[in-house]
Amino acid sequence: MAIFEHDGVRLHYEVEGDGFPILLIAPGGMRSAHDLWATVPWNPRAALADRYRVVSMDQRNAGRSTAPVSAADGWSTYTADQLTLLDHLGIGECHVLGMCIGGPYIFGLLTSSHDRFRSAVLLQPVGIDGNRDAFVEMFDGWVEEIGPDHPEAGPDDWASFRRNMWGGEFVLTATREQVAACETPLLVMMGDDLYHPQSTSREIASLAPDATLVERWKDDDVVADTDATIKRFLADHTP
Repeated sequence: MAIFEHDGVRLHYEVEGDGFPILLIAPGGMRSAHDLWATVPWNPRAALADRYRVVSMDQRNAGRSTAPVSAADGWSTYTADQLTLLDHLGIGECHVLGMCIGGPYIFGLLTSSHDRFRSAVLLQPVGIDGNRDAFVEMFDGWVEEIGPDHPEAGPDDWASFRRNMWGGEFVLTATREQVAACETPLLVMMGDDLYHPQSTSREIASLAPDATLVERWKDDDVVADTDATIKRFLADHTP
């Protein structure tokens, strides 16, 4: 993997294939990392690199990427990393595809820089619906793992960081009004568990003016259809 450094952050990333670019945001919650794509039912790195310039990355303090931690950290911190990496690679316009925590990351990108993204694919996006405690527990487990490597951050810093990430509502990085105003074409592959509630996927699809919802997509008997659906959607919105 290549390394991009900015403002004390070391981001590990990979570029595969050639063509119109697509930014991938991996699943894994706070551990969102490039290698996790190999563990999911439909792997966009394997499926798309023959026709797109596929950019995948380890988010800060996940995988091999590192960064200092402060009380001000939150969704916008990650959005800035993602946009800065695109700038570094000379990518002005692209698709974005994310799974799990990739859903909020995508809405962070679309609310701040919607004109850079031709389309977005959301695979089982996380959302808040009676499950906040599960996200807090996930965050605290991550802190137990990486905390010893961050002497610059004390308990108050971690608590503020956790509130900034998981104290919000709905899709965490956008209000319902902002999703309803989102003109970017969206393909939503529905979630169906504690972290990825059906209600979040259904509400995104009902609010956004140009959204398509796919209810079944990751079972063995429909993965081939999923592959075709995503490729057709991306092709339809590729300049």
